[in-house]
Amino acid sequence: MNSGPDFDALCRLAGGVGAAYRRRGWRLATAESCTGGLVSAALTSVAGSSDWFDRGFVTYSNAAKSDLLGVNPALFAQVGAVSPEVANAMALGACQRAGVEVAVAITGIAGPDGGTPEKPVGTVWFGLAWREADAVRSETRHARFKGDRGSVRLQATELALLWLVQAAQPA
Repeated sequence: MNSGPDFDALCRLAGGVGAAYRRRGWRLATAESCTGGLVSAALTSVAGSSDWFDRGFVTYSNAAKSDLLGVNPALFAQVGAVSPEVANAMALGACQRAGVEVAVAITGIAGPDGGTPEKPVGTVWFGLAWREADAVRSETRHARFKGDRGSVRLQATELALLWLVQAAQPA
């Protein structure tokens, strides 16, 4: 069963991200694990995205999360790759290493295998990091999606895009 948004709908949503970031004069980066670059693909489907999209890190392995984003390898043993701590570290690493105003990160279990009773298939953690004055702030969110692997990945991409739009709204 495949439910949730389709890729064309995500590309339309990405257009809203682009309009909001262009208005603010912000650039953004992504750090993706279980979505495998879908957020970046949706964002770069928007004409003119080079004005506000800097780069996407696809860090599927723990080694890539550490090498490219600076995630402390000890976190994987302590809390696992699918955790608020790792999502937060991914977002902070992407924001700092790309030098952008905002970065979103996604780590989760898309399935069909890999789930546990504590972290079933469909468990996804998101991190958002943003520059504020002289500091970089961050927060995390959690979701548990239903459906097959493709559906989990599309739903996670949708939530990330919606959060990016929300982050660009004036306070």
